[in-house]
Amino acid sequence: MKKPSSKIPPIPPFSKGGKEIDTGSACSPHVSSNKSHTLGSGPEPVRYHAFSAYLRERFGGRIRRIPLDAGFGCPHRGGGPTGRQGSGCIYCANEAFSPGSGADPLPLEEQLARGIRLAQASRRRPRAAGFIAYFQAFSNTYGPVRVLKERYDVIRRFPEIRVLAVGTRPDCVDGAVLDLLGSYCADYEVWIEYGLQSASDKTLERIRRGHTVAAFVQAVEETARRPDLKICTHVILGLPGEGHEEMMGTARFLSGLPLHGVKIHHGHVVRGTPLADEYLKGAYRPLEYADYLGCVCDFLELIPWKLTIQRLVGEAPAALLLAPHWGRTKTQILGDIQGELARRGSRQGARFQALPAAPG
Repeated sequence: MKKPSSKIPPIPPFSKGGKEIDTGSACSPHVSSNKSHTLGSGPEPVRYHAFSAYLRERFGGRIRRIPLDAGFGCPHRGGGPTGRQGSGCIYCANEAFSPGSGADPLPLEEQLARGIRLAQASRRRPRAAGFIAYFQAFSNTYGPVRVLKERYDVIRRFPEIRVLAVGTRPDCVDGAVLDLLGSYCADYEVWIEYGLQSASDKTLERIRRGHTVAAFVQAVEETARRPDLKICTHVILGLPGEGHEEMMGTARFLSGLPLHGVKIHHGHVVRGTPLADEYLKGAYRPLEYADYLGCVCDFLELIPWKLTIQRLVGEAPAALLLAPHWGRTKTQILGDIQGELARRGSRQGARFQALPAAPG
């Protein structure tokens, strides 16, 4: 497999003459029209380290993701025989971010075969050079190692799979699980995705995450002892009780950890969740679009370029989404983020400050 280059695209510097460019107020960009910036059009380079670009350079072509439901539950939603019926986090409705999941998922082999077949039959997108087997639904390390191996091993029947990605919680891994994941690194690039959401224990308690920031750090450090494993984390901007300071605190916190990627979601309200109850009572309001646009660009400026950006906005089926309704497509939002960074003369990592090395 091709090694990715560490070269940063030739984007304009954040500072001129040694002084920082004024980026405007904390979380409110200048939004002058409804016209979106066209992402990656013409000579304008993308101003963040897009995961798609990383994969294209790594594997020599487009890599497509196949979301999978391997039938796992979640230790934080331990109700019923499947471990999927408990309340869990206040925002969580797995069917919203993993629409293919269900009480009785198809066999993994069938899910993979169908995903590859549909992707290669598409006339709208270039033919894929390979695929990511993305174990997405619920917590995909929640089970005995024997069972985990049995389910992960299904990918070996498909030579088109180039990457194994496993989503889970930081309190749902141990050395044996990480060793198992590491055993796949000889044949695949392997990513483990940890949900963090916020670097504030107060917020984690407020949203009923069921783990602490310390548990996340412990999981990351234990994973980093296996250098072939790559680590991605999920964060949410606009959680209940958080302002700009807390969100940027999460960015700075992540910048000091041995991570390789980040998925950034906006706080959104899905029907049937405890957060929906709060929203309907007027106790929670998600960020307005201009505020989110400013905050996500501020966040990007604070994290190092080496982190691949694997998501910049959350998604939910229209029938399940209660709020916000921004009237923008995902493509338009990505273009607006690119445009706001361009307006600032900025990029990912523009305000990143590496921690000083320990003495000795």
